[in-house]
Amino acid sequence: MLLEIKDLSVYYGVIEAIKNVSFSVEEGEIIALIGANGAGKTTILHTISGLVSAKSGSIKLSGKEITKTPAHKIVEMGIAQVPEGRRIFSQLSVFENLKLGAYTRNSQAEINESLETVFSRFPRLKERKNQVAGTLSGGEQQMLAMGRALMSKPKIMLLDEPSMGLSPLLVSEIFDIIKSINKSGTTVLLVEQNAKKALSIANHAYVLETGKIVLGGKSEDLINNDSVKKAYLGE
Repeated sequence: MLLEIKDLSVYYGVIEAIKNVSFSVEEGEIIALIGANGAGKTTILHTISGLVSAKSGSIKLSGKEITKTPAHKIVEMGIAQVPEGRRIFSQLSVFENLKLGAYTRNSQAEINESLETVFSRFPRLKERKNQVAGTLSGGEQQMLAMGRALMSKPKIMLLDEPSMGLSPLLVSEIFDIIKSINKSGTTVLLVEQNAKKALSIANHAYVLETGKIVLGGKSEDLINNDSVKKAYLGE
C-alpha cells in the first residue's frame, strides 16, 4: 500500500473538519476525492502534506508513519502537492519556479534529467522558460505548478482543484496530462470540483460530506450511482 489514511480527525479550533476518515491509495492508481465546497477535501491533502496537524489517526507512506513528520521531510519522502490556485512564484521565471521544485534533491544530473522530462511533457513551458511566471495564462500556470511538483520526483502527487478557473478545452488538456503523468509511474490523489471529469480518469473515488466519507468505490460504480449523479454530476 503506497498511502494509507486511518481514522484521521482534524480540528480547526473547536470545529472538527475531518471526522475519522479512512482510505488507501495503491501504487499506480488515480484516486479522486469529490464533494461540495467545504467538505474537507483540501484539509485532507494539507494534512497528508504536513501543512495541517492531525488531532488523531494515522497517515502511512509505504508502511511508514508520517503523521507527525514536518512538511519539507514529507516532500523528501516522495509526496508533492499541487495547491489550489496554483501558488506559483509569480515574480520568478518559469525556469526558476521549476528549479525550486527540486530543492530537496542533490544530484544536478538528476535535476537536469527531470527538467528535460518536464519540458518534454509541457512543451509550452520550454518555449516560455525565461518568461515571468505571473504573465502566463491560467492553463500554463497550472502546467507550471504540476511541472514544479514533478521536479521533486514524487511517488505520489496530490492535486488540488487542477481545473479551477480553466476553460472546458483546457480542462480536458489538463486531465489528459494527469493521465499521462500517472501512466509514466506517478500515483495521483486528486481533489476536484468537476466530479464528472475526476471520475472519468480515476480508478477509485470517495465522496466527502462535512468531513466524512459517505461513499467510496470504483469510479465507474460511482458514475452510475443515482445519489452521486443527482448531487455531483448534474443529472
